[in-house]
Amino acid sequence: MTIDLHTHSDFSDGTDSPAQLMAAARDAGLTTLAITDHDTTAGWKAAERDRPPELTLVRGAEWSTHLVTGGDRVSVHLLAYLFDPADRALAAELDRLRADRAERGMAIVDRLVADGIPISREQVREIAGDAAIGRPHIGRALVSTGLVASVTEAFGSYLSWHGPYFVRKEDTDLHAAIGLVRGAGGVPVIAHPRSRGAARVLDQAVLADLRDDGLAGIEVDHPDHTPQARAELREIAGRLGLIGTGASDYHGGNKALRIGQDRSTEDAVEAIVAASSGATPLLGPAA
Repeated sequence: MTIDLHTHSDFSDGTDSPAQLMAAARDAGLTTLAITDHDTTAGWKAAERDRPPELTLVRGAEWSTHLVTGGDRVSVHLLAYLFDPADRALAAELDRLRADRAERGMAIVDRLVADGIPISREQVREIAGDAAIGRPHIGRALVSTGLVASVTEAFGSYLSWHGPYFVRKEDTDLHAAIGLVRGAGGVPVIAHPRSRGAARVLDQAVLADLRDDGLAGIEVDHPDHTPQARAELREIAGRLGLIGTGASDYHGGNKALRIGQDRSTEDAVEAIVAASSGATPLLGPAA
């Protein structure tokens, strides 16, 4: 089996529609794909409708969370698989995150406009469509001005977290998010734990503590991870009894990543299914 457990559609900050995402997975020879848009399940229905019959679909989401440790507040992304989207507590938290994401996006736009950058709220809303406005949408607006050549360049300059236009978004406490996912019958897995600020805090002791709170797995194979980081994470997952996953973190044209460039094993998918309540089962030939 060829499996990618972390991809995004245009219902968050990807550029592919769910139909295009499903087609890209099929064309790449994948047998199993997870749709994990940021803080939303809005793309699930379209993905279910447009799924090629030979492709197994894992429905999920990527949560914006934070971990407070040693006096620092560090951003950590949490992948949640096979949870019940109708669970009241979980749905309410996702609604709150999406509302804050939209407000934060517009606050960044307002700061750029105030500094004479030739973009507008209306332009960014049009680019975002039905998705909550995020920095990739603003990045595409900046590309259209010719000020930057790519969304990646925009993130390294105008949209950098340490730049004058950055606005911090509201996140869920990581421990609370793990509890919400588990309470909704889902399976929580930390995304790219050796990427960005998370790398300096997610050591084995912290991961063991999170496991005791219900964490099920960690993303081992990810484009941001070096071979050394992958080996370390694989060893930690084995020691702690965590599921080790792999994925591309595909965003369509917003990032230079190929769908399926990093992958999960069949054993990882089976472990995720076993850890879920079955409220949102796999959809496809493997169901």
